[in-house]
Amino acid sequence: MMRTRPLKVALLGCGVVGSEVARIMTTHADDLAARIGAPVELAGVAVRRPDKVRGGIPAELITTDATALVKRGDIDIAIEVIGGIEPARTLITTAFEHGASVVSANKALLAQGGQALHAAAERHGQDLYYEAAVAGAIPLIRPLRESLAGDKINRVMGIVNGTTNFILDKMDTSGAGYSEALDEATALGYAEADPTADVEGFDAAAKAAILAGIAFHTRVRLDDVYREGMTEVTSADFVSAARMGCTIKLLAICERAADGESVTARVHPAMIPLSHPLASVREAYNAVFVEAEAAGRLMFYGPGAGGSPTASAVLGDLVAVCRNKLNEATGPGESAYSRLPVSSMGDVVTRYHISLDVADKPGVLAQVATVFAEHGVSIDTVRQTGKDGEASLVVVTHRAPDAALSGTVEALRKLDTVRGVASIMRVEGE
Repeated sequence: MMRTRPLKVALLGCGVVGSEVARIMTTHADDLAARIGAPVELAGVAVRRPDKVRGGIPAELITTDATALVKRGDIDIAIEVIGGIEPARTLITTAFEHGASVVSANKALLAQGGQALHAAAERHGQDLYYEAAVAGAIPLIRPLRESLAGDKINRVMGIVNGTTNFILDKMDTSGAGYSEALDEATALGYAEADPTADVEGFDAAAKAAILAGIAFHTRVRLDDVYREGMTEVTSADFVSAARMGCTIKLLAICERAADGESVTARVHPAMIPLSHPLASVREAYNAVFVEAEAAGRLMFYGPGAGGSPTASAVLGDLVAVCRNKLNEATGPGESAYSRLPVSSMGDVVTRYHISLDVADKPGVLAQVATVFAEHGVSIDTVRQTGKDGEASLVVVTHRAPDAALSGTVEALRKLDTVRGVASIMRVEGE
């Protein structure tokens, strides 16, 4: 039997995502009520610019006082789609204090202060759901913390930023340079006017922190994630990758150490074989590859950003939280019982693709090979081309600690016969 008293929702933010959430709540009100077991009522919408036209939202629901809205006492769920750290953090904790559960899409806040938010939710007996914070419409958070809760996850690797994947895909398929591909992404609305958060890996790093924390039941903060952007990737790198049967993606990689005693989280460009499922992820799509002990390999794929996809994830969380409210229960909270240490990037075992500009004369390859040997790094393949006294030497290594590989590169730079290091890129997914 359906409850007649509606569950009241406060919407904090009404931009691209928030306006779509409001539209779906209105146009699909009957369906949402049937799925939840009670009507859902949009009780207030907090915005910064009240004079902006917002079709479909009654003017009396608009307010600039978000704090007063979450303090009303009759709000059951607050949906936070403001973004940023403040005032989002204060508004979320205030909502908990006044009896409201929270649905958020705020990856930056969750990566930086998720522990405190989870503690506040638990203290006040409320839910904190955030499916939309990581991969838009792709169901990922709930499968990790519920469907795979009985399994042991060893690795999560994926493309979690649509802007960077669009740029790299265009560089790969059209031969465009980075700047040209970025201009196209901006013109199509995939890239912001200031794309720094995307192209320098900040967005993906926040998502990696959230994924690692859930997957490994360990608190992983944004500062724990190694981050390297993709602005230095060139057309020449794609040519080199093609020679190896690879392409290049900006990857978020979270994994357990081989001994299971620590975890790592990192974001950086990497060459991956064309045979790997992630290699075929095109345009602005996202995909995440999960490796679990019992379930094996799973892949989650779909649109990772945009108003409608993100709103879909928000509404999915809203339905789940509303059901919990009706049952006077809460869903899964933070699980950090493992307390595994987060290792530095230097401890990660990986492979390198290194392109060197060298003098074209006898003995150069021997010198380079000696440097690799001295640092305990084994060479997989070498390719050398050159003429007129100049040459290019491409070395692909076997797996070794990243610190050893970094030390090798620094030593190579000191050789008189090495004119410069043209590019360095990790190789993943073999």
